[in-house]
Amino acid sequence: MLANYLIGLREGLEAALIVTILIAYVVKIGRRDVLPRIWTGVGLAVLLALAIGAVLTFGTYGLSFEAQEAIGGTLSIVATGLVTWMVFWMLRTARDLTGHLQGDVDRHLDGTAWGLVVVAFLAVGREGIETALFIWAAVQATGETTMPLAGAALGVLTAVVLGWFIYTGMLRINLSRFFTWTGCILIVVAAGVLAYGVHDLQEAGVLPGLHDLAFDVSAAVPPDSWYGTLLKGTLNFSPATTWLELTVWFAYVIPTMTLFILKSRQGRRPARQAQRPTAAAAAG
Repeated sequence: MLANYLIGLREGLEAALIVTILIAYVVKIGRRDVLPRIWTGVGLAVLLALAIGAVLTFGTYGLSFEAQEAIGGTLSIVATGLVTWMVFWMLRTARDLTGHLQGDVDRHLDGTAWGLVVVAFLAVGREGIETALFIWAAVQATGETTMPLAGAALGVLTAVVLGWFIYTGMLRINLSRFFTWTGCILIVVAAGVLAYGVHDLQEAGVLPGLHDLAFDVSAAVPPDSWYGTLLKGTLNFSPATTWLELTVWFAYVIPTMTLFILKSRQGRRPARQAQRPTAAAAAG
């Protein structure tokens, strides 16, 4: 549930920040008349995410076990790729997210501004699609529906409340630090989803090595125990892990985490250097 809460919180906060920036900007420039366009785009994006979730949930009924596992494994890998892209995209974009969105608004304000529907739909829809894929992968991994969905819903609800507080000026968040820390956690979670996807493909017969176990700690960590369920729900940890799963986990985590940390540090240096002349001028 913790991992799904984090997914819902992070993706929901990204969407909430985007909507907050769009609304605050059009209000600031006196174009409240286009607010319904923005909310239309947001509503369509939410419907798209729900539709994708429904298709993923019910679309594989009636298929053979091997086909279901093959589809599940493939979509888990796709979800990992999307979350990885999202983590790095937000790390790069968070510093100028406001300017980027305001530029999009300015380009679509002519006439009735129906282009703002597309702006809001694309911006929020991306977060919704990523959330739907990742939560579906978590449901497949744990075999449960209630806890992952409840965790994600609670995370989104928290994000909506935080977004309102930010909009009203009651709360200020160091977004760069927030997205850096949650990005590190999500990389570990995504590695578990990727390993689970590989396991699905092994069960489908697409990949070999299903019975070549690197370790089996099922006796110490029973899958149906509370701590086994906790590890499965947060990190997608499998007590019986194949060599291929273990190899893929490390092959993803080590380079991805290293690159993420390096890029986050590079992003801090320009900000510090930009502050030095200001401080020097103030001292003068």
